[in-house]
Amino acid sequence: MHADAELMLAEFFTQLTVEVRASVHTVNSYRRDIKHLSDYCNAKSIAQWSELQHTDVRSHIAGRHRKGLSSKSLQRELSAIRSFYNYLLKKSQVSINPAQQIQAPKQARKLPKTLDVDQLTGLLEAGADSLLEIRDLAMFELFYSSGLRLSEMSALDLTDLDLPDNTLTVRKGKGGKARVLPVGRKAVTAIENWLQQRAIKAVATEPALFVSTRGTRLGLRSIELRLELWCKKKGIAEHMHPHMLRHSFASHLLESSQDLRAVQELLGHSNISTTQIYTHLDFQHLAEIYDKAHPRAQKKSL
Repeated sequence: MHADAELMLAEFFTQLTVEVRASVHTVNSYRRDIKHLSDYCNAKSIAQWSELQHTDVRSHIAGRHRKGLSSKSLQRELSAIRSFYNYLLKKSQVSINPAQQIQAPKQARKLPKTLDVDQLTGLLEAGADSLLEIRDLAMFELFYSSGLRLSEMSALDLTDLDLPDNTLTVRKGKGGKARVLPVGRKAVTAIENWLQQRAIKAVATEPALFVSTRGTRLGLRSIELRLELWCKKKGIAEHMHPHMLRHSFASHLLESSQDLRAVQELLGHSNISTTQIYTHLDFQHLAEIYDKAHPRAQKKSL
């Protein structure tokens, strides 16, 4: 590209670093993304940023897509290009933002992985053999009982529990939203067992419900590692992470109740479209039953 175009790009990154104070990660990502656009321009003999048209950006993104880039990566690249051109517009260096109306190809939405009821029974009834496992079992029961996010589990305080009422309050949900959730009988029992042991470990001033061996709040990664260790020790082959328990909670509840709005409220989703993915899981389950049971649906054996 022309030297003037290279200078504009350098000034953009200076502005991004000094004035906007973007993170190093953001600046480096933008730099890589716009480098790909610059390579495209050089290949097409486009010397100035003002020469780039909507069709060029669409062609560039299509080419990146053919190379195997995910929709998420392409969306990030488009975001970087839009930001750069918005800067050029403010500097009156271009008259349009050629990336403004361009959309990244949609990526097929992956269905969340869940466990069936028998698998969860095996997980939660494996037995706790130590003080830490009593704590871990209380967490795992609570994940499945109330559909908590990992961050919400870690943030729970003793004062958030109302065991006589079988409820808890999530005060630090996604987007800062609070919600009150029911706690099932099995989870209540597991938590009561943990509370009898908690005083042995917890620092006197620590408000957290679940604490580490140091007596302070248990962190996100520690909870993930404890679930992995639990599965390994109990001989559970399934690779587990806490969000699978949340997904299983949502899927099983929707399958039994068919009440999408209620599941949305319990999960703390601001938009019901996020919750609707569990209807696909439910249909998948029904389709499997249909294929096995309906006399006109069964596949012929060769």
